[in-house]
Amino acid sequence: MDFPLSLLQWLLASAVILVGAILQGAIGYGVALLGAPLLYLIHPLLVPAPMIIIGMSLPLLILLREWRAVQPADVAWALPGSLAGTALAALVLGVVDQDLLGGLLGALVLLAVALSLVRRVPDPGPAILLPAAGLSGFMATITSIGGPPLALAFQNVSGPRLRGTLSAIFVPAGILSLSTLAWLDRFGPVEVLLGLSLLPAILLGFWISGQVAHRLDRRWLRPVVLAFSALAGAAAMVQALPV
Repeated sequence: MDFPLSLLQWLLASAVILVGAILQGAIGYGVALLGAPLLYLIHPLLVPAPMIIIGMSLPLLILLREWRAVQPADVAWALPGSLAGTALAALVLGVVDQDLLGGLLGALVLLAVALSLVRRVPDPGPAILLPAAGLSGFMATITSIGGPPLALAFQNVSGPRLRGTLSAIFVPAGILSLSTLAWLDRFGPVEVLLGLSLLPAILLGFWISGQVAHRLDRRWLRPVVLAFSALAGAAAMVQALPV
């Protein structure tokens, strides 16, 4: 099995993941929101399945550490929404032409940026968790960016509950998305190889973030990341336009 990326493409992808991981440690997100549109521009095969593999690594580690803070009721309400959103994504991916996926990815990146700008929502309950998880599952399966809807729903809860419960949702939701992509013949050995090849970059980035996160000014860094992610999403939409 040949590696589908050139050395330059792999180095660029690793650099994107490294920077995204450092940003995630500083402001709470960045790996998927910044990484997915840029990885798509580097090579379309990097999104969504390899990016989902990368994005699941941190929630899995957090879940192993903070499983005591998980709220089972929150997970129980969110997972059916994730299932419904993933099923809807499967229907969309089954009928959307491959050439149009870049435009859809770009549009959903812009939606993720918009959701990240929302400040106030009610405390999480069934009426919030079901649609938030549904949108998260839909976005994750198509773009690998499933965090913003659920992060928005949990923005008012304590840190341990936020980290533990979101991780308890993201890990099975990611497995569900990958299973759906495999069923659609969009996830196989090549995507596994790509995802695993970028894991060292994300592990190194998260380690670096622990050393430098306290020195980064979140007040200006957050809007810069959102603006850059929006530009990358717009670029993915432009790239998908017919010549």
